[in-house]
Amino acid sequence: MKTASISTLSFFLLLICLSSSTASADSHDNFLQCLSQQFQNYSSISNDVYTPANSSYTPILLSAIRNTRFASESTPKPQVIITPEHESQIPPVVACARRSGLEIRTRSGGHDMEGLSYVSQVPFVIVDLVNLSDVAVDIEEKTAWIGAGATTGSVYYRIAEKSPVLAFPGSICTTVGVSGHFSGGGYGPLMRKHGLAADNVIDARIIDVNGRILDRKSMGEDLFWAIRGGGGASFGVIVAWKVQLVDVPETVTVFSIIRPLEQNATDLIRRWQYVGPEADRDLFVGVYMFRVNSTIQANFFSLFLGGADRLVAVMRETFPELGLTREECQEMSWVQSTLFLNQGQQEPLEVLLNRTQPGLRQLKTKSDYVQTPMSEGAFDGIVRMLHEPEADETLMYMVPYGGRMDEIPESSTPFPHRAGNLYMIASLVYWQDDEAQDTERYLSWSRRYYSYMTPYVSSSPRQAYLNYRDLDVGVNNPNGETSFARASVWGRKYFKNNFDRLVKVKTVIDPTNFFKNEQSVPPLHSKWT
Repeated sequence: MKTASISTLSFFLLLICLSSSTASADSHDNFLQCLSQQFQNYSSISNDVYTPANSSYTPILLSAIRNTRFASESTPKPQVIITPEHESQIPPVVACARRSGLEIRTRSGGHDMEGLSYVSQVPFVIVDLVNLSDVAVDIEEKTAWIGAGATTGSVYYRIAEKSPVLAFPGSICTTVGVSGHFSGGGYGPLMRKHGLAADNVIDARIIDVNGRILDRKSMGEDLFWAIRGGGGASFGVIVAWKVQLVDVPETVTVFSIIRPLEQNATDLIRRWQYVGPEADRDLFVGVYMFRVNSTIQANFFSLFLGGADRLVAVMRETFPELGLTREECQEMSWVQSTLFLNQGQQEPLEVLLNRTQPGLRQLKTKSDYVQTPMSEGAFDGIVRMLHEPEADETLMYMVPYGGRMDEIPESSTPFPHRAGNLYMIASLVYWQDDEAQDTERYLSWSRRYYSYMTPYVSSSPRQAYLNYRDLDVGVNNPNGETSFARASVWGRKYFKNNFDRLVKVKTVIDPTNFFKNEQSVPPLHSKWT
């Protein structure tokens, strides 16, 4: 239940009068005063404005933080949080933030790995899109308009309400906010058949630095290209997406099989490197690798667009080493499979509407792309690292490419990781909040792992996945260099040669670099300010 943080204009003005004289307080006060002037009927937004003076401020701030590394008391907090209920409320917020010298951080689901949607080192405002979460499915056109604050789980649920044979190729995790997911590329178990989430976006609505509300036609194809994989936060506030839905059979099949080290887990993974990317495109088989007590286990998990008998036949032909049996397969609807792959269950489907995520911890992620199968010795080294104390909750995650991903040109969207990549491999290092004093030790382990992987992954540039942001690979910095020079260090990793086109789009759409963060696309020749 939402609690109004500022109920009347008189309280608003009183807050301004009682504020301190610091620069950040001035920005805060100027912003609030500007809002009161921008809205002729201020009550239309007052219930969606939260400041630290209000008891609802902290619950709203914490509601979408998925990495508790950025939920401590010392983490920089926003001056104001806005939760707009209509896109028309956002242009005045942008205008007032510009006038007041405040940054804007836009949050749709809070899964960003480095907390950039709700943390800034300078005074800032959060625009939280949680209320813009409607999903309107058109069965005849096989399309859907999706509010930027919706989760992928709610998208799956609303599609299934209308049709059992339509789907969307989004994430495995169902609490991910769609706007960050789509604008970073967005992979999932349908990627080998239908490509990424961004590959299936056909329209969008974005609010630019001048407060214009633009759709695909009015924004132009360059900006439309940029936001489908180049990160939306560099270009404006995206408020809605129109997507093309894809066909799926009434019955799909899943399995989740665990093989410990003692049952040749690493040999199976080495074999999987040749199978996963080359398999029938109806078949997605991913791998988790993790420690349980004193051993290492591999979890092979799969979505197959067809029945169990056909899946078993395909696996016997392509991956007999895994020894899949008919009894290990489960047939279900596509929407049930989204719940199974995320939480290991099929029902109740209403779980897909849940925005919360259990078991939140501190987290650091690294991502890489493998282009040549890794050797037995390489995996032996990973196993040794997983036995180290800092890796007791670490998850290694391998996602197969191939199929449709090999066919889409790398310049089609800013997301360039297409043909030539066998799979993505990511490390997710977790630790508990009561181990916060050991944070640097876990971060150090993550960096040692990343260094270890150098010979086995892509190079020149060493590629990385934008939605697994990693500030270790470079940040914009005001040390006298142009932000373009510094940004190209990490920009090439995320976007390869597409980075140059992103910079050109940014230069046109936001030449003063208002929409920025530590890894935002800079305009050409601009200084970081």
